[in-house]
Amino acid sequence: MPASNEEVISRIEAASSSYSSTFDKGHLALPPAKKYLVLTCMDARIDPARAFGIELGDAHVIRNAGASARDALRSIIISQQLLATEAIVIVKHTGCGMLTFKNEDAYNVVETNLGVEAKKELEERKLDFLPFPELKQAIQEDVEFLRGTKLVKDEVPIRGWVYEVETGKTVRVV
Repeated sequence: MPASNEEVISRIEAASSSYSSTFDKGHLALPPAKKYLVLTCMDARIDPARAFGIELGDAHVIRNAGASARDALRSIIISQQLLATEAIVIVKHTGCGMLTFKNEDAYNVVETNLGVEAKKELEERKLDFLPFPELKQAIQEDVEFLRGTKLVKDEVPIRGWVYEVETGKTVRVV
């Protein structure tokens, strides 16, 4: 059974209190110390810090549905141009929900759940949910997208990986 809103809030408050009671990292600099960023999926089965060896203050971690480079471009530009990151790591994962639907399916679910006006708003905004049918191809396309934009310097190394939710392993694709 899902937790109630009050249970969620109580858990967050208790965790925050516990975390802050021993917190000693307030001195860390704003730019990430290791000068890289990781773009990964928002999937709750991925713990980027543990899975990819990221300590607090090391790297930027950008998360969105499907680890989409297009969706993350604004954050990538800020990370690189304002906060001096010098490398990009894209990590998509097995069992990703973005592999399971097309835009039309998402539009129809929104209409079913939120009504015709909500679907109309999606259409007016021309919102692309950026689903993809093949995992490795999607990683290659995101790497190519970032290599092809003038908004990321040509010399920035960009690599792509697959995180296996079944095993916890990460395998390089690009």
